[in-house]
Amino acid sequence: MNSKPKRPHSTKPNAARDWIDCLRTPGPMDGILARTEDLAKLKVSLHKSLKNLELAHIGTKIEPVWSSQCAGELLLMVPNASISARLQQSLPSIINELSNNGVVCSAIKVKLKPALPNAEWAIKPQAQPKEKPKGLNTAARAAWNDLLEKLDPHSDLRKAVERLLQAKVK
Repeated sequence: MNSKPKRPHSTKPNAARDWIDCLRTPGPMDGILARTEDLAKLKVSLHKSLKNLELAHIGTKIEPVWSSQCAGELLLMVPNASISARLQQSLPSIINELSNNGVVCSAIKVKLKPALPNAEWAIKPQAQPKEKPKGLNTAARAAWNDLLEKLDPHSDLRKAVERLLQAKVK
């Protein structure tokens, strides 16, 4: 049989550490790690601020991003307009709470995130339409026959019910 079991992963145990060291060294990717760490700290501070304002329930749906146009301007990307409206009402309080948590921002803008094409509400291929049942089920047929027996044999209503029953024959 096999003397050595096959390993599904790399034999090099410190591959992740090598990547982190690569991101910390000067070069084309030197700022990626620092920006990522700053963004993670910003998310934690924003979540604390929202929790203090009793808005923690929407904190997971908000994606904070620093604006590239104005220094100190924070963009809050939200999935829908109701969250956007709720945040717009609390912007001054959020700025104060963020400053208490050590995040310096002069303004906050709230914008809607673009929807992903594979969202739940995306247009999906139309399913095969269900066939409409033909005829009447036994309970309906019995009810119509009972009505037919109660009607006058020469009335127009009786003739209409008879035509209905003939049209709905299974």
